[in-house]
Amino acid sequence: MIYLDYAATTPMSAESLEVFQHVSQAYFGNSSSLHDIGTSSQQLLETCRSEIAAMINGKKEGIYFTSGGSESNYLAIRTLLKGNKEKGNHIITTPTEHSSIYHLIGQLEKDGYQVTFLDVDHNGLISLQQLKKEIREETCLVSIQHANSETGIIQPLEAVGKILQERKILFHSDTVQTFGKIPIDVEKLRLSSLSIASHKIYGPKGVGALYINPSVSWQSQYAGASHERGMRPGTVNVPGIAAFTAAAQSMHANMKTIMVKHEKLRDAFMKKLKQHWLPVHVEAEQANCLPHIIGLRLEGLEGQHVMLECNRRQIAISTGSACQMGSQNPSRTMLATGKSAEEAREFIRLSFGKDTSLYEVERAVMALKEIVEETNG
Repeated sequence: MIYLDYAATTPMSAESLEVFQHVSQAYFGNSSSLHDIGTSSQQLLETCRSEIAAMINGKKEGIYFTSGGSESNYLAIRTLLKGNKEKGNHIITTPTEHSSIYHLIGQLEKDGYQVTFLDVDHNGLISLQQLKKEIREETCLVSIQHANSETGIIQPLEAVGKILQERKILFHSDTVQTFGKIPIDVEKLRLSSLSIASHKIYGPKGVGALYINPSVSWQSQYAGASHERGMRPGTVNVPGIAAFTAAAQSMHANMKTIMVKHEKLRDAFMKKLKQHWLPVHVEAEQANCLPHIIGLRLEGLEGQHVMLECNRRQIAISTGSACQMGSQNPSRTMLATGKSAEEAREFIRLSFGKDTSLYEVERAVMALKEIVEETNG
């Protein structure tokens, strides 16, 4: 089967699997135990912390290991708000955030926080002018994703960071789709916190990282939690973290090479679409996007139908974020960019991986051609 759903999840790499097995056997001690076996695990854990921090130009003390991107988003926002109550009760975000943030923001509204959702243009980009206009004295936190998981559109975080730093407003970003794919520098972007998931970069599922700038105060959601310096409870998954770090090192080292490959595959996909005159609308086609994510709509065809027809042809694609699968509601991202509910339901996503071939991309275009012809036939 041809797999073109890497933005949802990736298989574990050979390096990551090898490290996971080795560490599971050689460093099985609880990293909180005071005996030598526990100390060895703790030393490895701290090495991993340093490695991940270096990849984002952050400080080792700011890395907290979690169960993944969703938990990292939750902990970042909750702990920052709890530790900075004096800053106010107004949050700014976007309607196109990952579901973990979108639903958390909904809960925070019920808890008494005031929330402003920034508009996005037809490509999904925020307006810096609107951001400046919406900031209030009581604005305490802004959460804007680095890149959208459905269209790949990249937000201008550096410009956002400059605006927020001047007003001393906390700045969180969900960087799950961008870590290991494009450079991230927490100092340059002026981020207070960010979230990372291992399974997006060929590491194990159930592992991730949260970064909080050590100069920023936070307060734990868990009373008496003793792991990860009180950030969360539960025995630390040292083998998973080591495997995650190995996967991250490999992706970081090969970032430019993989990006160039994905740009070529994207160009080939676009040329093939135009060659066959398919009734396709590619989202954010002319904008600054992650090259490995292509969001598109086949005119008049429901995305779920197209996805199932591709699956019948042994090609795996998606209708959007995996965390939204099973929902019949139209894509929030599509609605926010001005699409009608009917158009939003047409949305599908193809996403490439480091081993995706030109043949697989061309086969996907031919599958779309066949589906269009069968429908119109």
